[in-house]
Amino acid sequence: MNTRTRPARLPTSPRQLVRRLAISGVGVAAMLAACSAPESTQETRDELARTLIEQKKTTEDGTSTATTVDGYKVDLAKRISQVNFTSVYVERPQALLRSVIVIKYIVDGDGNLVKSEILRSNRDKHAESSALGSLKTAAPFPKPPPALLKQGRIELSESWLFNNDGRFQLRSVALAQMDR
Repeated sequence: MNTRTRPARLPTSPRQLVRRLAISGVGVAAMLAACSAPESTQETRDELARTLIEQKKTTEDGTSTATTVDGYKVDLAKRISQVNFTSVYVERPQALLRSVIVIKYIVDGDGNLVKSEILRSNRDKHAESSALGSLKTAAPFPKPPPALLKQGRIELSESWLFNNDGRFQLRSVALAQMDR
């Protein structure tokens, strides 16, 4: 069997030439149309982020309805994600994350952020800044239920999982990471 490729047949008649040009023109037109379609990926991502992040219920005075520390932590993770929705990655995080930042923070009985500090980092200054900024931007938080307070405060820690594009998910509400 001959494995050499055959050269393309050239059109022999004007009719075949016109037909080939028309077919090529349709392909080129389709490529140009695809290139000129409005880029809505960021808009689509932002809209998806808004719909995926649920609103958490509070009482009339703004107290979280959570009954456990983990439940309150999920409330705050959702709040942080809501406020910073353009920085949130809404799909499954990649297998090898760019960065994982763990922050310990304290919230007082009124939902105010009292203190925050980085517990773990890979020295990615941009990710550290983004994580701390997203936490501060989301404050004040829903008030913690009085039963969860110790000396008028609650201490929590959260992990920010960063993809290569700089967007994050919070471990408390994150989707499962990709396998590869």
